[in-house]
Amino acid sequence: MTRMDDRRERAAALRYKRDESHAPRVVAKGSGAVARRIIEEARAHGIPVREDPLLVEALMGLDLYQEIPLELYQVIVEIYAFLYRLKHEACSSG
Repeated sequence: MTRMDDRRERAAALRYKRDESHAPRVVAKGSGAVARRIIEEARAHGIPVREDPLLVEALMGLDLYQEIPLELYQVIVEIYAFLYRLKHEACSSG
């Protein structure tokens, strides 16, 4: 993979713990090999990966461990609702 391709491949990871913060926080972000490692770790732990270049672009601009800003709440809530439904369906079928 070329250096130019490495810069295009990006990933960010969020974590939300109700008792620790008011909003999800960016806990990992990176491009190239770091992005691939974030995705590999997520998949290895059964965490769904969603491809959303515009959201990743916004998250890349945040500092690590920074809570997401209010303007990203709607899209993040939609993602968390989707993940909740996936988890609920998996528990119901198994």
